[in-house]
Amino acid sequence: MQERIFPLLVRLFDFFTIAFTALFPLINPLGSAMLFLGLAGPADAIVYRRLARRIALYTVLFLMVVDLAGALVLTFFGISLPVIQVAGGLVLASMGWNLLNQPDVPDTAQTSAPSSSLHDLDAKTFYPFTFPLTAGPGCVVVTLTLAAHAEQPSTIESIFSQLGLFLAVVVLCGMVYFAYGYAPALARKVSRQTIHGILRIISFILLAIGVQIFWRGAEVLLREALRIHH
Repeated sequence: MQERIFPLLVRLFDFFTIAFTALFPLINPLGSAMLFLGLAGPADAIVYRRLARRIALYTVLFLMVVDLAGALVLTFFGISLPVIQVAGGLVLASMGWNLLNQPDVPDTAQTSAPSSSLHDLDAKTFYPFTFPLTAGPGCVVVTLTLAAHAEQPSTIESIFSQLGLFLAVVVLCGMVYFAYGYAPALARKVSRQTIHGILRIISFILLAIGVQIFWRGAEVLLREALRIHH
């Protein structure tokens, strides 16, 4: 029994690591919290935590819908897994490269937006606070790529891979909750240089993951091409 469960747990952990590392620089809880602080403006701590809780929940639901619906879309259009791996890997590598070389962003936390009513802030929970501030188009592309990458010949392996993706999204959204809910305090304690340094390291890892996913898809396509020619 243990011999069957252990490889599945390893797969879950491996896919959790890949998904977390790929999505972290795009969701970027600390950096996005500074932008959220500027957009939300002056408000009570209770209001920030309420908004953060709703944004974190909406982000989980949004990315899971993308994950589940993405597989149906790929099936409908007849797009194979190796093609998605090649295209998605290139997108991931491009995102990692761009994030790695982007200039420092201005300190938007210091530019407070006008105070908004609770009703106005609640109306912005999904747009723009969840999409595109927290989970933008890049997260959609990455989630689709990860969902395709999670598909395995064995159903149980696919389930554990999807579970790893789900856990990564939940952990990231937990970080979003704390970062957004305590954004005013974070703005006073964490420097922009620290946030930027963390983002640089994760961006390089994202670049490497993109190359790895691209190569896995390209390897399958090359084998199929060589088999046809022979």
